[in-house]
Amino acid sequence: MEVPRRLQPASFKLALPKQASSNLPPLSAVEKLAEEKDPVKGNWRDGKDGTEEEVGEESFIPEEEMIDSDVSVFVEAPAEDLERAGELLDTNLSNVENLNLPSQRTCSEGSSIAEEKSLEEVEEARRRSEEEEVAAKERAAQRQLMAIEELVQTERNYLRLLQISTVTIRSNLQKLQPPLANLDSMFLHIEEVIDVSGRLLSLLDQKQVQPGDPLFLETLCDSFLSLSSDIEAGYREYLANYNLITALENSYKQKEALWSEIVKVIKTSAPEVNATSLSFFLVMPVQRIARYPLLLQTIRKHTDPSHPAYSLLEQTADTAVALNCRINEYKRFREVADKYKKTETLTIKDKINRFNSHSIAKKTARLSQQIKHETGIAPKLVDEEFDALEGFFYVLENGILELLENVETYLHHLQRFLACKTEEFDLDMDGEKPAVSYKEITTALRQWILPTFEKRMRTLIHKPLCALRDLLAGPRNLIRKRLDKLLDFEMIEARSTLSYEEQAVANTYRTMNTLLLNELPQFNGLAVQMMWSMLGTFSCLHRDMSSDMEQLFQGFAQQLPHSSLDPGAFWEWADCAVLEGARRLETVCRSVEETLNAPSAQPLSPSSQRRLKQLTQTHGSGQIYQVSGAVVGSRDLDLTLSRGELVAIISQADSRGDKKRWLVDAGGRRGYAPSSKLIRYHQATEDPPPSPHLTLPEGGAGVRRHSYSPDSRPMTATSLPCFQVFAGYNFVARGSHEVSLRAGDPVRVLEPHDKRGNPEWSLVETRVGQRGYVPSNYLAIVPISPGPTGAYPPHR
Repeated sequence: MEVPRRLQPASFKLALPKQASSNLPPLSAVEKLAEEKDPVKGNWRDGKDGTEEEVGEESFIPEEEMIDSDVSVFVEAPAEDLERAGELLDTNLSNVENLNLPSQRTCSEGSSIAEEKSLEEVEEARRRSEEEEVAAKERAAQRQLMAIEELVQTERNYLRLLQISTVTIRSNLQKLQPPLANLDSMFLHIEEVIDVSGRLLSLLDQKQVQPGDPLFLETLCDSFLSLSSDIEAGYREYLANYNLITALENSYKQKEALWSEIVKVIKTSAPEVNATSLSFFLVMPVQRIARYPLLLQTIRKHTDPSHPAYSLLEQTADTAVALNCRINEYKRFREVADKYKKTETLTIKDKINRFNSHSIAKKTARLSQQIKHETGIAPKLVDEEFDALEGFFYVLENGILELLENVETYLHHLQRFLACKTEEFDLDMDGEKPAVSYKEITTALRQWILPTFEKRMRTLIHKPLCALRDLLAGPRNLIRKRLDKLLDFEMIEARSTLSYEEQAVANTYRTMNTLLLNELPQFNGLAVQMMWSMLGTFSCLHRDMSSDMEQLFQGFAQQLPHSSLDPGAFWEWADCAVLEGARRLETVCRSVEETLNAPSAQPLSPSSQRRLKQLTQTHGSGQIYQVSGAVVGSRDLDLTLSRGELVAIISQADSRGDKKRWLVDAGGRRGYAPSSKLIRYHQATEDPPPSPHLTLPEGGAGVRRHSYSPDSRPMTATSLPCFQVFAGYNFVARGSHEVSLRAGDPVRVLEPHDKRGNPEWSLVETRVGQRGYVPSNYLAIVPISPGPTGAYPPHR
C-alpha cells in the first residue's frame, strides 16, 4: 500500500525578528510582535506533529492579513526545509519573550513618576482653588460693604433733599404774590415720609455701629422690619396722591410768568442741586420705595449664607418686596375709586352728547339683567357681607342727614330768638328793680352768651356735619357703580373664555368689590365715631352755656324775686312757673289755631294745586300725602323731593317688603320715599268763598281758606257783622312788587287780582302801610266785633 504524501505548499509566510539593537523597542511594540507571531507558531507546530488537517489543496494567506512590519519577510522554500524553518521560529519566539521582561520594569517606573506628578498637580489645583475662594469671599464682603454704605448714604442724602424741599423751597414759594393756589396739596403726606426716613436713620445711629461691623447688618434689618408698617402707611398715601401733584405742577407750567418765578425760587433755595422743577424733589419718594428691595437684594447676594444675620436679611428683603406689592395694589384701588366716585354735574346737552351705540347697548343689557333679577328669571349674585355693609351705610347716611337737619333747625330758631331784641324797647320800668334786672340779664344773654354759643355751635358741629355729608357722596357713588359692574359681571361670569374687554370688566368689578369691603367698614366706623363726638360736643356746649348763665345770674341773685328761697324750694317754684307758662302758651296757640283754622298740611302754590287735582283724579283723595321735610334720594329709584310737595301713595312697601320706603307718584315721576317724611294731606271740606270781600256765607261766622275770582264785586261798606282779613301763613317777598307777611298779620285788600286779572294774587296793604302782592290762598277772613278806638280798622 502506498502511503500518501503530504502536500507541499508553494509558499508560506514566515515572520522573523530584526537584529536586536541596543535600544529596546517600546513595550507595546514588543507585545504586538508577540501576538502577531503566536498564531504562526501554533500552525507550524501542528504541521510538525504530523496532523492530517492540512491535507488537501494549497493554503494561501490573503494579502490584507499580512503583517505590515519591518520584521516580516516572505520566504520561498522547498518542502524539505520545513523543519528547519520551525526551529528558527521557535528561536525567534523565545527571543521575543525575553524582551518583555525589561519593558514591564520600565512601565512600572514611568507609572510611579506619573502618579507623583499627578499628586503635585492636584495639590497645586487645591491650593489655587483655596486662594480663589478666599479672594471671592473678600470681593463679596467688599461688595456687601459697598451696598450697605450705599443704602445708608443715599438715605441720608434723600432725607436732606426732602427737608430742603419742604422747609426752604416751600417757605419761599409761600412768599410769592399772588399766593400759589393749592400749594399745600403739592406737599401732601410728605411729612410722614420724612418722619419715617428720619426714624430709620435714628435707629441706625443709636446703635453706634459702623457699616463694616458684622453687627451693623443685623441692626439695619431689625430697624427696617420694626418700621415696615410705618413705611407702608407713609408711602402709600403719598404715592396714591402723586397724580394730583403732577397735575398741579402742570397747571403751574401753563402760566409762563408764574412758572419762571417758581423755577427761580427753586434754584435760589437749592443752588447745589441744580433742580429746575418741584417734581425733581417730589418724585424722590416714588423712586426710593422701589429702591429698597434692590439694595437689600444686592446685600443678600453678596452675603455669606453662614453669616448670623443672613436669615434676618432674607426676611427683610422679602418684606421690602411685599411692601411694594401692597403699595402698588393700594394705589390701583385708589385710582379706581377716584375714577368712579366723582359726582359730575352734566347738562342735558352733555348727557345727549354721551349717548352712543356702546353706551346704549351697555345700559340696555344692565336693564335687562335687572328685570331678570326682579322677575326671578336669573339668580342674583348675593354677597351677604357687602349687603350688611351697604345697609349700615344707608342707615348711617340717613342718621347724618337727620342730625344735620335738626342742627340747622336749632340754629334757625336760635337766630330768630336773637333777632327779637325786647331789651331795646323802653317799657317805662325804671322804678321796678326786678324788671331792670331781667332786662340786664336778657341783654347779656343776647350780646354775649348766646352769640358765643351759636358761633361755637356752627364751628364745632354744623361745619363738621356738612363736611361729613359731603363725604357721603363718594361711597354712595361707588356703591351705585358697583351695582352696575355687578350686572356686567353676572352676564360674563358663566363664560369659559373671556375677551380682553370682558376680562377688564371682571377685574374692575373685583377691584371695586374688594375696595368697598376693605374701606367701607373703616368709613362707617369713623363716621359713627364723628357723630358720637359731635353729640358729645353738643352736650358740652350746653353745659358751658349753662355755666355762663349761672355765673351771670349770681350777680343778680339778690335783686330777683324768690332769691331768698333755698335751692329745693326755688327749683320747685321754677318748675311750677314753667309748667304754668307752658299751659298758658298752649292755650294761646290752640286759640290762634282755631281762629285761623290752619290746615295740618303746608299751603299750596298754584302748580301744587294742579298736581293735587291730577293725583286725586288718578289715585283718589285718600292716597294724597304731603312731604314734611326735604328728601334726598340716596339709592336707586329714590326720589328727591322738597318740603311741601304732594305725592300719591302707590304701595306702602318697596320690592323687598321694606315698609319704611313707600312707592309714590310725584305727578309723573315715580319712585321711593321714606314713610317718615310723608304725612296725610287734609283737604278743605268746603269750597272757599269767591272773594275776600264782605260777601259771607249764610250762618255768619264761617272760617275757611280763600282764593279770589276775577268777577268779584268791589269792596263796599255794609253793616255788621264785620270781618278782618288776616295772613294765614308766613310769606316772604321775592321781589319789590311783593310784600312779606307773617301769619296773623292783618291786611287790607286793595285789589283781589293782579294787573292781568289773575285772581291767584291779591294787592294788599299791611299795618305799616307797605303795599304789594301776596298769594290769594295765603289770606283768611275772620268775623270780629268792632274793635276799640284806635285799633286797626276792620273791613266792613
